[in-house]
Amino acid sequence: MLESNKKSKLSNNFIEDKTVVFTFSKKKENEILSNLSYIYEALREKGYDPLSQIAGYLLSGDPAYITASRGARKLISSFNREEILKIIVKRCLADFFRN
Repeated sequence: MLESNKKSKLSNNFIEDKTVVFTFSKKKENEILSNLSYIYEALREKGYDPLSQIAGYLLSGDPAYITASRGARKLISSFNREEILKIIVKRCLADFFRN
């Protein structure tokens, strides 16, 4: 019975160790935000709703949501979607809690 408890504790620790922690340098964060601004403008220029298109890409991973115009699709594909989401959520929550 003691071995069963040990295995259970080890399993719980293993699960806890699977937590992913995202950390970014300020430079990387600014680079992603700057590129999102560029992508936003490229989408707007082509007549798309940038918020819907970027959200569609982030949720689905389908790069077809982003126009190839001005190299926007290639640019957004150069970043990990989770990185982009983390930075957007961080900025939104920071703004929300400031007010």
